[in-house]
Amino acid sequence: MESATASGGTRRRSRLRQGAGRQHHGGPLAYVLLGFAALLSLFPLYWTMVAASTDNTRVTQSPPPFLPGPNLFTNLKAAWQDAGLGAAMANSLVVATVIATSTVLFATLAGFAFAKLRFRGRNILLLLVIGTMMVPPQLGVVPLFMLMSDLGLGGSLPSVIFPTLVSAVGVFFMRQYLADALPDELVEAARVDGAHALRIFWSVVLPVARPAMAVLFMITFVHAWNDFFWPYIALDDANLTVPVALTRLSAGYVRDQSVIMAGALLGTLPLLVMFIVFGRQIVGGIMQGAVKG
Repeated sequence: MESATASGGTRRRSRLRQGAGRQHHGGPLAYVLLGFAALLSLFPLYWTMVAASTDNTRVTQSPPPFLPGPNLFTNLKAAWQDAGLGAAMANSLVVATVIATSTVLFATLAGFAFAKLRFRGRNILLLLVIGTMMVPPQLGVVPLFMLMSDLGLGGSLPSVIFPTLVSAVGVFFMRQYLADALPDELVEAARVDGAHALRIFWSVVLPVARPAMAVLFMITFVHAWNDFFWPYIALDDANLTVPVALTRLSAGYVRDQSVIMAGALLGTLPLLVMFIVFGRQIVGGIMQGAVKG
C-alpha cells in the first residue's frame, strides 16, 4: 500500500514538472471577456477624440456624435495656444519625473530598512508611516502653503516637488515587496562578505527590487502628472502644470467643450506614449517579480 501511494505521488510530481514549462492558452470566452474589457477601457479615450474633432454645437447635441469630425487639428491648435500647454507640459514633465524618481529611491531605501534591517523602534516607525496614509491631505494645505511661502518657494515648481519627494504608499509598497522577494540569505551572505548597508542596497536590493521600482515609478509619475489640487493652490500663472493650465479653457463665459476635450487629449498623450514605450518592460518586470516572489 505504501509503495503504491509513493508511486502515485511520484507520478503526480512528474506530471507537474512536465506541465510547468508549458504555455496555458485561454478559451474563446476568455478572449471575448478580455476584448470587451479592452473596449470599455478605450471608449473614454475614443470619445474624447470624437468630441475634440467636432464643434461645440455638435458635441452638445442629443444624441452626441460617435464618429470623428473634421476639426481635430483646429481644436488641438486652439487648446495648445489658449492654455499655454507647451510650457505646462514642460513643467509637468519636470515635476512628475523628479517626484517619481525621488519616490522610487527613498521608498526603496525605506522599504529595505523596514523589511530586512533590525533596529529599535522599527515597528513603531512603520505604524507611523502607515498612519500618515489615513490623514486627508487637505488638512495640511494651509500650514504647507505657509511653509512654502516662508521658504521663499511660493508659486514655483519646487513648492510642488518638495512636499511629495516620498510617499507613505510607496514605502509600504516596497516594504511588502522586499519582505517576500528578497531572501534573508542574500542579505546575510553580503554581510558575511563584509558589505555595508549601502553596498548591500546597491548590489543586492536594487536588482531584486527593479520590477517593483518600475511599477512604482509608473504609478507615481501618472499621479504626479494628473495632480490638480495642490498645484492649483501652490503655483502661480507662470509655472502651471497641465491639469491647472487646462482650467484656462473653461474660464470664458461660453465654454467650448470641443476645445476643452482637445486640451484633455493633449494632456493625456504623453502618458499614453510613455506606457506604449515602457509598458512591455513594466509588465515583464511585474511577471519577473511574481516568479521570483
